[in-house]
Amino acid sequence: MSKIAPLKSTIAVEVLLNESQALLKLSESLDNRFDQAIELILQTTGRVIVSGMGKSGHVSKKIVSTLSSTGQPSLFIHPGEASHGDLGMIANGDILILLSNSGETRELSHIIDYARRFSIPTIGITAKKSSNLAKVVTIPLILPDFPEACPMGLAPTTSTTMMMALGDAIAIALLSAKGFSNKDFKLFHPGGNLGNQLMHVKDCMHQGDKVPLVKAETGINEVILLMTSCGFGCAGVVNEQSELIGVITDGDLRRHMSDNLLEKTAIQIMTPNPVTISPDTLMAEALAILNQKSITSLFVTNEKADIPTPYGIIHIHDFLRLGIA
Repeated sequence: MSKIAPLKSTIAVEVLLNESQALLKLSESLDNRFDQAIELILQTTGRVIVSGMGKSGHVSKKIVSTLSSTGQPSLFIHPGEASHGDLGMIANGDILILLSNSGETRELSHIIDYARRFSIPTIGITAKKSSNLAKVVTIPLILPDFPEACPMGLAPTTSTTMMMALGDAIAIALLSAKGFSNKDFKLFHPGGNLGNQLMHVKDCMHQGDKVPLVKAETGINEVILLMTSCGFGCAGVVNEQSELIGVITDGDLRRHMSDNLLEKTAIQIMTPNPVTISPDTLMAEALAILNQKSITSLFVTNEKADIPTPYGIIHIHDFLRLGIA
């Protein structure tokens, strides 16, 4: 076993290096045809329909999934099923992306004929610029000539990696061109960990009596009792207008422990100008602030005012509970 393990890892490194070098070459090969393909998709009023056979078909499904999740209506059509009725799923206004490493995949022929008959724009992704696919599509995107990672040069490996990466490049270029925002992204990802990250702070914050707030003149005994009962390890300090002017944390209590702490008031030991966030902040952004500032809680305020008014509080435990910390 000890003799086999290094051999396995060496092969793995060779595969990864091969594919990474191919991706670098792919990035260097992009030209104005890529821009033309993006413009063509942006102009379409229908869906992006992607098709491929075998491994190219699996890559096509992934491309469709990525496009759909980033705001571009998309659909996968199996070439074989297309020849038996699914061509009817292609409509005027749609655009086709056809994947074939060789560019000579016979199963794509009926889709190509259908697209030409009804003047449906096509984008071809292939490694052979002299192939039939490259010649007949509206815009050919040619993959660089690079050997497969398979030692026999047969198993689709490097070629499918390049296809998938090119599909990602198309999706992100479209996303950027459309100004696709975090809010748009949330519409298509409401569930799971990603959906939680895209929730707003106002959806998760603690409000009302659960927010630990004390007046500036409150004695430290009361402050400690409130901090203990609320369990956030902090208390916000407000003035007579209920505006947040400072925050008291466990750290503030420890720093003043030898200064007749219990004889002081909240305003005497608070940290002024605390870090706050607005209710519309994304949970992912709030977590980034917690990490950046090395703190465990954030008061949620109306940040449009000169001195913010506290609406609620969010704690690191809320992120842990949602599985996004």
